[in-house]
Amino acid sequence: MTDTRTSSPEFRLAADAIGGLRQDLFHDVFAYRPLGPLGTGGPVMRRLPEGIRRWAVWFPHAVVAAVAGIALLEGVIQQNGQFFGLVAALLPVAALLMTLVRPVLAFWGSIASTPVVALLGGGDWPWGPSAFVCHLGVLVVVAARTRPRAAAWMWVVTVVVGSFLSEIGPGYSDIMPMAVASAFALLLVAMVRVRRDAEQEVTVQRTVTAVERDRRTLLEERTTIARELHDVVAHHMSVVAIQAEAAPYRVENPPPELEQAFATIRENAVAALTELRRVLGVVRADDYEVPDAPQPTLADLDRLLSNVRETGLETEKTVTGAVRELPQGIELSAYRIVQEALSNTLRHAPGAAARVEIGYVLGGLGLRVVNGPAKGLVKPSPGAGHGITGMRERVAMLNGEMTAGETEDGGYEIAVFLPVPARHDGGEDA
Repeated sequence: MTDTRTSSPEFRLAADAIGGLRQDLFHDVFAYRPLGPLGTGGPVMRRLPEGIRRWAVWFPHAVVAAVAGIALLEGVIQQNGQFFGLVAALLPVAALLMTLVRPVLAFWGSIASTPVVALLGGGDWPWGPSAFVCHLGVLVVVAARTRPRAAAWMWVVTVVVGSFLSEIGPGYSDIMPMAVASAFALLLVAMVRVRRDAEQEVTVQRTVTAVERDRRTLLEERTTIARELHDVVAHHMSVVAIQAEAAPYRVENPPPELEQAFATIRENAVAALTELRRVLGVVRADDYEVPDAPQPTLADLDRLLSNVRETGLETEKTVTGAVRELPQGIELSAYRIVQEALSNTLRHAPGAAARVEIGYVLGGLGLRVVNGPAKGLVKPSPGAGHGITGMRERVAMLNGEMTAGETEDGGYEIAVFLPVPARHDGGEDA
């Protein structure tokens, strides 16, 4: 067998062409491939009433059946009821109907029946009016059900067979009308098929891109949370190490056991801090800088709301329960959730008012941010849901619960519950 990798470009091109012909028109010739109904998700189908839509999905089958019926009627009338003429009228129609179940076999059946129909039926050579329409229909249906390359091969085979029959046939030949008509029809079908495949590919790529974008957003949000938690935990571990080092000097003549205990605490704190920075430090970007200011807490919400009001967003804050100091990670996440919720209101509901509710309850912290529908002439900005994704990630990392959805008046509501460990909830161990 010749190695095509060492052959000339012309030989490889010819080999690829022959391989394409074998794959498209000879592989699985007898394969059973019934034509299914149309989908109901298209722009035209969605506008049809339910009763009509149930029948409209079979529109391609109805068109093929109608063309086959008209061609059969024309063939029967032309043959004046003669037996062989009826056979000549039935063969092209059978090939056309076969395209609904075995498309490749239908093409070869139409090609093979062409000289038989011409001999039995008489008239134009090699295609009479009925055979001409049926073979053209076979080409169109098969091309629509296969790849565009198959359409080119079917046209070539049709022209070659038609030219050969024209050379041996009597009188006038209709090979040129068939060649021109089939070329235009197949070109149109191929263009529609290429466009449909391109649209499907674009849809798939958009879906993949959206999934990757959501995944990237989730990873970026996790990176941001890890940075913030790193800063919070690192701060507390540093305080533990410093206090453990200074504690022995606050006691006059401390016993050696106490000094050793504080030294061990300090060593463990420093080791934990080093390991924490080594592990969590990898999430920092090269250009990331530790913020100079301390991380925000719920005590900074008034300043956030004041800044938001300057942009034109009317906001109000309601606090219920006994205000108390919570773990810094809880306070930071709560602040970020409220900040993102208000940012979403500015983007997606311009002109609306927002209400922030904070509830200090037994066992945790409740947050609720509600905004009304958009008002005014400013159009809402389209969003990809990344803000909601980030909030859910923060809540999930703190083992909390979150719900988000539209309200009855057309606004939007975000409700969050962040659990607080018992030792922080009441200020002392339970």
